Order: sequence, then C-alpha cells, then structure tokens
Amino acid sequence: MYKILLLEDDLVLGETLYEILQSENFEVVWVKDGQQGLDETYLSRFDLYLFDINVPFINGFELLESLRKSGNKTPTIFITANVDIKSISQGFEIGADDYIKKPFDIDELVIRINTQIKKSFHSYSKTINYGDISFDITTQKIYKNEKEIFLSPTEKKLFELFLQNIDKPLGKEDILYEIHDGDEGSEAALRVQISKLKKLGLNITNQRGIGYRCEKL
Repeated sequence: MYKILLLEDDLVLGETLYEILQSENFEVVWVKDGQQGLDETYLSRFDLYLFDINVPFINGFELLESLRKSGNKTPTIFITANVDIKSISQGFEIGADDYIKKPFDIDELVIRINTQIKKSFHSYSKTINYGDISFDITTQKIYKNEKEIFLSPTEKKLFELFLQNIDKPLGKEDILYEIHDGDEGSEAALRVQISKLKKLGLNITNQRGIGYRCEKL
C-alpha cells in the first residue's frame, strides 16, 4: 500500500480526498498545516506528497523547498487554485513534479498520482520486469514465472526499494530507515530479508563499507 502525505487546510476537501484516496487503496496521512507536514516527514517515509500551497505556518512552496534542500526526492503534486504562470514556474523550480488545478476531477488526480509513483520506479509502464520476476506497480503484486509471490510488508518495502534503485548502492542505515518508516531496524533481520530476496531472484550484492546494491540484469 503506497503512503501519501496530504497537506490540505480546507476541512471539507481534505476529508473528501482522505476518504477517496483510502478507498483507492492508498494509506493517507492528512495534515492541516505546513509545520505538521514537516513533522510527519521526519516520522515516516512517504511514496508521494500531495500539497496545497496556501496553508498555515509553512506554505506548500516553503515546505517542498525545505524538503528538496535536505535531499528528499519524494514525488510531489501541488493541488491549488493558483494557476498563474509565476506560481507554476515557482513550484517547478523548487522541485514540484506536477500540478492539478482546483476544482479537479478525482479520477484525474488518481491517474496523476499513479503516474508519479510509476516514475519513481523509472518506468512509464505499470509493470516492471526483472529476469523472471514481474512487479505490478499499481496493484503491488509480485509474480515469478507468472505465479504470484507473497512477501511480508517489510520484505515488500525492501523489494520495492531495490527496484527503485537498480544498480545504485544503498547504505544499510538508509535501507533500515526506509523500510521501517524512520524507526530503527535490525541489521540481522535485514540480512535475512535480503537472503530471501536473493532466493526470489534479485541479484543483490554486498557493497563493502556501504551497504547493498541490486545489480541490473
């Protein structure tokens, strides 16, 4: 289940988006001001940010700019009534990935969200193939030789993290942070989980002094 941070101070719109996105099988954390949003980014890893711009304390632009400067690359969509070229330009300059204008069609929003999540896997297709493994990004189902494979929630997060970073070294601490939503995890448990993914077919190598890397086939 992909996790979305929703920043929206309009209570009616926020509740509507929260309920609809939950019904679309997203896990949603809804905050009403930018400071709450910033706090949540320290507590959890998100797959997508959905930010209104004009919110209390820290506006959406300021929040995203702060996150990007800290190295946070989470895909971000602005939902806003501000559609002038200056606002759009500012948003993209600080690192926005997409805009959607209020009022908007919910189906269009869901399409845009799924598109950004696919791009986080460096793919425009909904399916990623790795050897005899295929992963459906939308449903998050994993298949090996067309037979569905079931992993624990943590193992699936680890599996997705490697697919999002093929051929890139990942530090152990970074991996543990990502798959445990900011909580500390056990390196011993991580080794067991990686061993299971290797048996599944991922070519994961140990990068001495760094962590691990899933090699491109």
